[in-house]
Amino acid sequence: MTAAGGPGRGPVPRRRLGDVPMKVVYLLGAIAATVLAVVLVFTVFSGDVPARHAAEEQFAGVAPVPTVTATPTPSASPTPTQAPIVLPPVPASKTYATFPGTASVVVGLVNDERTGISYPKLAAPWQAVKSPSPFSAAQQVGKAVVPHTQIASAMLPGDAPKKKPVSDADYRAIAAQAVRWTMRTQFPKGATLAWTASQRLPVGKGWTLGYKVTYTSGGKKRQAQAMVTVVEVGKTKPAMLMANMLDTDKARWPDLNTLVQRVRPL
Repeated sequence: MTAAGGPGRGPVPRRRLGDVPMKVVYLLGAIAATVLAVVLVFTVFSGDVPARHAAEEQFAGVAPVPTVTATPTPSASPTPTQAPIVLPPVPASKTYATFPGTASVVVGLVNDERTGISYPKLAAPWQAVKSPSPFSAAQQVGKAVVPHTQIASAMLPGDAPKKKPVSDADYRAIAAQAVRWTMRTQFPKGATLAWTASQRLPVGKGWTLGYKVTYTSGGKKRQAQAMVTVVEVGKTKPAMLMANMLDTDKARWPDLNTLVQRVRPL
């Protein structure tokens, strides 16, 4: 039997390795070497690839941190700065003068438990304020605008003194701080004052300062009479009673004398 080689053909001779041309051998050898080199590279450096990819995925899409420049970008809502309120020297002693006229009728007491002081509750046209924030208790005449005629009590605004005041001079200085606060918050910008009183409390420890405020409202120069009393209530921070009486409510000015004479610690 002959090997199948097609009709009329003899048997197909088998090729041996020696019969393969050298050009083919070299080509096969080069391919094998290239494949081997690639395998070795991936084998040796395979441990680096996942870590590098993980790092690239972790920071992908993150914007670079902007360089800080010497000139800061201004805020969209800048914090306004206020010029300090400068007060004239506080007199060491000055008796509160009696205002002419008839004072309002005292119909009771405001016992302010939050501050620890008591003072007169006055009849109409005075009315108690239902939501007196930032004060703990308040009475007023007319509408609550700045400025307006009012009586109000609260703890001393701001931080407590570093140590509890003990002398008249200590309380006088603290009362001046309270007056500075009322000038900044209760009267228009540019208002000035002149002292009308500087005296001890009739009962307990503390100090009262009286002052006349001159300010401009609606293009007109106006005046108000005001007072601040700070009262020792067993704490480092004293309580505060303040009152402003506008010249449009001049008939209420004698009520300042009532408050000064009858404010007490509870």
